[in-house]
Amino acid sequence: MSTKRRDTSFELSDLFSGEISAVKGRLTWICHGATQSNRDGAFPTDEPLEERAVEQSKRLVPGLSRPYRVWISPMLRARQTAELLALQGEIEPALGECDYGRWAGKGLADIHASEPDGLSVWMTNADAAPHDGESLSHLRDRVGAWMERHLGDGGHTVVVTHASVIRAAIIHVLRAPPEAFWKIDVEPLSLTEVSSDGRRWTLRLPNRARSD
Repeated sequence: MSTKRRDTSFELSDLFSGEISAVKGRLTWICHGATQSNRDGAFPTDEPLEERAVEQSKRLVPGLSRPYRVWISPMLRARQTAELLALQGEIEPALGECDYGRWAGKGLADIHASEPDGLSVWMTNADAAPHDGESLSHLRDRVGAWMERHLGDGGHTVVVTHASVIRAAIIHVLRAPPEAFWKIDVEPLSLTEVSSDGRRWTLRLPNRARSD
């Protein structure tokens, strides 16, 4: 009985790509500051930052390196965050928040009470859009397409956007299924970094030397 051997060459090239491929570009994703929807556990609207987030954003400025280019979601909270971080750049609709349709502005508890079946389908089927907005699969494809268009960009790029978009970016880099969206947590004002060698994206994690 013969068994078909699985071709692992692609996986191995990915595993050692950090050693054999030079980094061409670096992309830092900044999640906007907190809003009232974050606090309430609600689907966001085009809302401003809460007051505490304004002060938190200002404290982040000294630690930021100045990028070659900046892309900003068109949503108000992202534009406010970029301004507070002294980042001037271009507005990019492809990096806008996920469209939550008629659920925008409503809390999860409210949706669970009024549309329990729709909420269940949305959380288990990435292709579903029971809110008449954007499916998670479409969000992943939208963000992934933008990343592929900028795969060859050199230098340091900063994107100021939303947790949903950053989740989609991580899923694209890792080639994970869109259902992995629920296993990624992105905090307000957090930084997520990926790098490119001109051929593929790689997720970069902070590495700290041991002190002992």
